[in-house]
Amino acid sequence: MSIRIAGPLVLLLAGLLATSAIAQTQEGMASFYSDKLEGKKTASGQPYDKSALTASHKKLPYGTKVQVTNLANSKSVVVTVNDRMAQSNKSVIELSRKAAEELDMTKAGKAKVKLEVQK
Repeated sequence: MSIRIAGPLVLLLAGLLATSAIAQTQEGMASFYSDKLEGKKTASGQPYDKSALTASHKKLPYGTKVQVTNLANSKSVVVTVNDRMAQSNKSVIELSRKAAEELDMTKAGKAKVKLEVQK
């Protein structure tokens, strides 16, 4: 007995597997948005709000909650992904100003962080 799966269903299943394969933890550099972007639309359609705890990521789906920890001082914050980063961006995440303030990284402009996807 063999099971045949239609082409579109195969593509759907492959997409779901790729999404679940996104790392649940990640380390790298974080940066934060310029205040000049206040009110501009993010890729999800929501306007950027520098006082919200939001972030941009290359692959995580919109609405994903991520705990971001500054590895230099152990401060952490939970942000919601609502924007998409350019693949050429060397950061692993780009944070709102409020999130960057919570991590005490605004003076340096960037920080080495650990990301943990929240369930």
